[in-house]
Amino acid sequence: MDHPVVPLGQPRAERVDAARNRRRLLNTAREMIAEVGAEKVTMDGLAERAGLGKGTVFRRFRTRAGVFHALLDEDERAFQEQVLYGPPPLGPGADPAERLIAYGRARIAFLLERHALARAALDRAQPIPAGEAVFSPAHIRVLLRQARPDCPDSDSLALQLAAALEGPILLYLVMPERAEATRHFERLADSWQVLVQGVCRT
Repeated sequence: MDHPVVPLGQPRAERVDAARNRRRLLNTAREMIAEVGAEKVTMDGLAERAGLGKGTVFRRFRTRAGVFHALLDEDERAFQEQVLYGPPPLGPGADPAERLIAYGRARIAFLLERHALARAALDRAQPIPAGEAVFSPAHIRVLLRQARPDCPDSDSLALQLAAALEGPILLYLVMPERAEATRHFERLADSWQVLVQGVCRT
């Protein structure tokens, strides 16, 4: 598997000071989320906490949703790096069916843990970020072809399997209460394993 990491947004060159401010703002945003929750993070509060002007925050991210989009972009890159280069069974080196199961479980956990971030990143004026919608089908397709070389239409099946994992479904299936997260993860992850085992059975 040698697919490149798929960013949620197009990378762009940054001046040193701009890159430093961006890092500072994102670190500050993560601190605020940990302390007060994503729903209470505002552009004004972020600027004040980071010790930067509000104009700097708006120039960097444009909207409040843009801040959360940037945080998800960072997390998405890190997740894809684990899939492509990390230890098995999520990373290379395990049986392809085992990797498919591990990927689904890791992806479900990733989405559930970032439920509040994903909701805050939704901006009605902007398209829904599509990085993960590109990566998952490609990764699943490669593993599916390895696990089931006789599969008659691995492209379509990979899309259908990816649809069982990605954003919109999990965002609205899951209750916001943290106490429910473990129960939802187990149900969704176990269902994914049953689905993959059925698909990969020869």
